[in-house]
Amino acid sequence: MALSKPRDTIERGRDLLVIPVAAATAIFQGALVAVNASGYAVPGSVATTLKAAGRAEETIDNSGGAAGALSVTVKRGVFKFKNSASDACVQASVLSDCFIVDDETVAKTDGSSARSKAGKVLEVEATGVWVEIS
Repeated sequence: MALSKPRDTIERGRDLLVIPVAAATAIFQGALVAVNASGYAVPGSVATTLKAAGRAEETIDNSGGAAGALSVTVKRGVFKFKNSASDACVQASVLSDCFIVDDETVAKTDGSSARSKAGKVLEVEATGVWVEIS
C-alpha cells in the first residue's frame, strides 16, 4: 500500500555496519574486521574466503559465545594499517589492491592466492599504509 500520510523513514549511515561475530571469537577495537564465508565478523587473517568489512569501533569478546551471540560495530572508510615487513606495499602500490595479513597488517600481494583483499592502497608512509575499505 502506498503512503497516504508522512512517514518517519529512519536512516542509517552507510559507513557503519553492525555485524554478528563468529563463535569463539574476540575482536579488538581498531582491528581490521572481515566477514567469513558464513557471514560472521572475524579479525583479519590469512584466508582466501574473507571479505574486508572495515575497522572495529569497539572490542567485542564472543570467545565463549555461539555465532551471532554478540555483534560488533564496524566503520568503513580509510584507515592506516601496518605494512607487511616481508611483502610491503610501496609507492607503486597506490590505487592498487592490498591484502589481509592479520587484523592490523596488510601486504602488497595475495601471497600466492592465500590472502583475501583488504582494499585499495591510498598512501604509503614509513609508519603504515592508508587503505580504503568500502
